[in-house]
Amino acid sequence: QVQLMESGGGLVQPGGSLRLSCAASGSIFSINFMGWYRQAPGKGRLLIASNPSGGPTDYADSVKGRFSISRDSAKNTVYLQMNNLKPEDTAVYYCNARIVEQQTYKYLELWGQGTLVTVSS
Repeated sequence: QVQLMESGGGLVQPGGSLRLSCAASGSIFSINFMGWYRQAPGKGRLLIASNPSGGPTDYADSVKGRFSISRDSAKNTVYLQMNNLKPEDTAVYYCNARIVEQQTYKYLELWGQGTLVTVSS
């Protein structure tokens, strides 16, 4: 069984930094995409950073220049470095991965459990 496990998040003051991690584990043949979404209270889930295999990273305008996505392929882990955090960054952050499963070659789209980031003084 393939799954995602997120870590990081918490309470930080405006202007501070946090790093989120998301590790994929299980029977993985390949990972085609990893990215981060967030969902603010009362709003929909939005893609904010993407890291497709073999393609360029991309960011939502709201986080461009402040957030950075990176991936350690050997560990099947994606990171989101968040700098200069603002109160409007407060949300539940979800990792997303599109994976081909080993042996079955089934295409899976998986979500992490979500981690709360609160930016407040």
